[in-house]
Amino acid sequence: MATQVALDQSLPVSLADVEAAHARIADSVVRTPTLVSRTLSEMTGATVYLKFENLQFTAAYKERGALNTLVQLSDEAKAKGVIAASAGNHAQGLAYHATRLGVPSTIVMPRNTPIVKVVQTQGHGATVILEGDTFDAAYAHARVLEAERGFTFVHPFDDPRIIAGQGTVALEMLADVPDIDTLVVPIGGGGLASGMATVAKAARRPIEVVGVEAELYPSMYNRINGTDMPCAGDTLAEGIAVKEPGGLTSHMVRALVDDIVLVTERSLEEAVSLLLQIEKTVVEGAGAAGLAALLAHPERFRGRTVGVVLCGGNIDPRLLAYVLLRDLARSGRMARLRIRLQDQPGALYNVARIFDCERVNILELSHQRIFTNLPAKGLSLDVECETRDRAHLDRLIAALQEAGYEVRMVELA
Repeated sequence: MATQVALDQSLPVSLADVEAAHARIADSVVRTPTLVSRTLSEMTGATVYLKFENLQFTAAYKERGALNTLVQLSDEAKAKGVIAASAGNHAQGLAYHATRLGVPSTIVMPRNTPIVKVVQTQGHGATVILEGDTFDAAYAHARVLEAERGFTFVHPFDDPRIIAGQGTVALEMLADVPDIDTLVVPIGGGGLASGMATVAKAARRPIEVVGVEAELYPSMYNRINGTDMPCAGDTLAEGIAVKEPGGLTSHMVRALVDDIVLVTERSLEEAVSLLLQIEKTVVEGAGAAGLAALLAHPERFRGRTVGVVLCGGNIDPRLLAYVLLRDLARSGRMARLRIRLQDQPGALYNVARIFDCERVNILELSHQRIFTNLPAKGLSLDVECETRDRAHLDRLIAALQEAGYEVRMVELA
């Protein structure tokens, strides 16, 4: 993969293209901050700088490439309008800036797109068409409408104008923090990684670029490394859950990106939770992928000055709540204990006394008498509780066992 060499002149995007894109869009997108995180730096052993692209108006970096494309359209193309297939951040970024520039926009989404995303995209001024049960079906319909109505199709990643716009993220990061020696970039279709790597590899000093994909969707990893791992499943990082990366972006990633690492769902959940707790910032699964890589591969980045892009913050509030609660459970601050009791008066009271003595708060109780393999006079009690930390939980379990109770934790996957 990439080394620090002169940029291949055959690549479709150059540093000059990215700099020109920045000149076009700088006044119309947020110059998001790049800030050091002392706590995350201590946790990972790297000096960690975060680029808060979740603070864009539509909460994602996708605005940059969309706007860079829109402002380069001819007057005739602007009058006819643009079209895209997207159920995510590309849809909102394109719709917002198209409306702001007076360009009609149409977004084709699969019929099963969550209603909140449909409403948000319509709220930015786009006409939303629901078509097909998959992204591929929505994409095919968008290309039909493009031909029938003379729209300009705006690809989410496989377009030099999009790639150049996304590369402006790296221009700003390296201008703000010249000491960065490693960029960690989420990869879905590859537009962001391609653009940022273009900037990094044009620098006068070595800057490593590491792409990050969800373990369930290693599409670019497969393309670059010749592997055939499956791309399927429900990932928290749906923004980078791409089955087929772009042709242009694959060429650029192969030439410019030094490495691609894969992260598990558990690492993604931990990263989302830590960013909220430590940095007080809401980040979607794809936006947390860079931090997830540092958490999962600390030896890979230890001692480096690392720039991490928090590329988006559009996460469903209910999903965010689940992620936070699961993280509390994994850290021992919340637990569900299954305790075997005898079905007799005072049994629950005696157990509750132990929780009180250990100063553990009981959140929920559930008895099971019927669907259990215990004897008829026995019962299973599930106690959901909250503790200060893992050590506090361990003391509670030890106290229950010392009192003669059979107890086990109901573990998360």
